[in-house]
Amino acid sequence: MRHGNKVNHLGRKNGHRAALLKNLSCSLIMHKRINTTIAKAKVLRTHLEPLITKAKDNTTHSRRVVFSYLQDNDATKELFGVVAEKVADRPGGYLRIIKTGFRLGDGAPTAMIEFVDFNDVYSAQGSKADSKKKRTRRSGASKKETTAKAPEAISPVIEETKPEVADNIIEEKVVETAAPVVEETKEDVTEAVHEEKAEEPTSNEDTDAANESKEEEQV
Repeated sequence: MRHGNKVNHLGRKNGHRAALLKNLSCSLIMHKRINTTIAKAKVLRTHLEPLITKAKDNTTHSRRVVFSYLQDNDATKELFGVVAEKVADRPGGYLRIIKTGFRLGDGAPTAMIEFVDFNDVYSAQGSKADSKKKRTRRSGASKKETTAKAPEAISPVIEETKPEVADNIIEEKVVETAAPVVEETKEDVTEAVHEEKAEEPTSNEDTDAANESKEEEQV
């Protein structure tokens, strides 16, 4: 039973456990993201975050303290250089653990541990979500905004009626211009009718003369 035992020994002796955390810390500092088991990731976060805080103070003493844990010159330079500049404004919570399922060999739950500030995908999504946030506070200012915006809703109605008036004016002009054309055509029709009536008597005389010639032939 492990009552009151808050340290996860990870099934190793003290020297083996310290070497494991040293290697995991150096790998995470150099690559900014590693995959391991959830148990190791949780222990690594509690082990490395105090060292990252120590790296913000770039002094000889801080470098010696961090180097005593990492035992790696390249990882120490990377931590005090690139990583310290990136996390300078963050008060804590430098690492993030994301569960990734289970390992095929023994079924151990795995996770990905990474630096929060080195993930561009999450930071971009967070900035978009912050920009899309709406104010939900109810105050007198919101009422003033609604009353001020009310006339704007009426203006589109006025704009919609303008084209209708213009269409009516155009239709009246078309009717006025078309009327004289219709009257001229009526005069032409009446003249043509009078000419046809004037020609009809000549045709009747021809028919009478033809009828008389037929009667004479029969006699």
